Amino acid sequence: MKAPKSAHRSTHVLARSYYLAYVLLLLTTPTPTYSFSVSQYAPPSTSFTGKHHKRANENKQLAPHRGNLNGRHAVSLSSSSEDNIFNLPRGGNNLAFDLSNILAFVEKNFFLLGMIVSVSLARAFPTLGMNGGILRPELFIGKFGVALIFLFSGLSLELSELTDAVKNYKLNGLIQFMLFGAWPFLVGLPVTRGLQAFLPNLLPKSILDGLLIMTCLPTTVNMCIILTTAAGGNIATALCNAVISNLAGIFMTPALLLRFFGESIELPFVDMMLKLCNKVLLPVAIGQALRATPAKSFYKQNSKKFKRLQEIILLGIAWNAFCNAFSGGISLELRHGIVLLFLLPVLHLSAFVALFGFFNMKLLDFTRGEAVAATFCASQKTLAFGLPLINTIFEGNPNLAAYCAPLMFIHPLQLALGSSFVPGFTRFTGPKKEEDQI
Repeated sequence: MKAPKSAHRSTHVLARSYYLAYVLLLLTTPTPTYSFSVSQYAPPSTSFTGKHHKRANENKQLAPHRGNLNGRHAVSLSSSSEDNIFNLPRGGNNLAFDLSNILAFVEKNFFLLGMIVSVSLARAFPTLGMNGGILRPELFIGKFGVALIFLFSGLSLELSELTDAVKNYKLNGLIQFMLFGAWPFLVGLPVTRGLQAFLPNLLPKSILDGLLIMTCLPTTVNMCIILTTAAGGNIATALCNAVISNLAGIFMTPALLLRFFGESIELPFVDMMLKLCNKVLLPVAIGQALRATPAKSFYKQNSKKFKRLQEIILLGIAWNAFCNAFSGGISLELRHGIVLLFLLPVLHLSAFVALFGFFNMKLLDFTRGEAVAATFCASQKTLAFGLPLINTIFEGNPNLAAYCAPLMFIHPLQLALGSSFVPGFTRFTGPKKEEDQI
């Protein structure tokens, strides 16, 4: 039987929406500003013979004085960062291509450019990188790649750094308060109640309920740590709060949902604990054990290469997530998908900026690395924990797909939007990151 046209539209709404988000990300990504300068043409010192020599001498005699607009001029294109990418050389009419500056630009913006390439490839070939595809990314990237990330985190961290991060009760408490207090009560409830009251036809109640459910979830396990690492933030803080948040989420998220929806919930606590231990704590413990071997010095000597490998793994995770989004689709009307496409990035970016401003306050006296880690941890919501939880709690509910829709939308978007802040945060947590206090 042939599927109705509305089904085809709803199946591809997520792919269309995410590709629009990708284009918006391209348009809003900060780029260097360029200025044009016009300088007087100065002929190169080249020897001529015969007729050409005579013409060259005439040109020298007719050379315009400085400021004469009727003479020949050379145009140069220079950036405000003093890194010229393109130049018109003096005495030449062809555009010279400075490969070294291009490579330097790619090196400096590798992660952001890689994110754009990942999204583009996912849009062009979604079935290649989706779960269960021929490349099996959920195994090689989702399982082994993520385990490698946490192993590197354990290998790079001093035990004293982890201990200090655990003992930083003020920072840890504030991050958890933002995740389980500020998000549901200062974002989820006001936004959903406000839309219901003033724009009742904008989104159906089931999707608004899904938005409220999303705000009750803990932070991501992988994403916040990898983004913190790429941005030069405090890895110990990110690792510590990712574990604390997901452990607390086993109790806090059901309690919040009970408060909002009155659902009595029973969760597989032991299974969740084992999964968290196998996915996070075991690789970190192995990394800590490797610090007693020559692997520690090898890691330090090649730290830049290992960091680049971590970035490549994160790009693989992004590619896999967008492939799943583009190929899967959600049973959602197109207009509702477009509303979510604009509403969720606005909420995420607003929360991101507000959280960074909060953790960056001098009154709190956090280091720059801690402020960056706290911002990433407190601004993100987990898909890996959220989807199984929502399926467990609302199994058999006819609105189950709508409850999952906001989380499915925000997962790749927060990855793409978060990665766009990495270059700026890398500069923010520069050489003085260990000494400077916020």
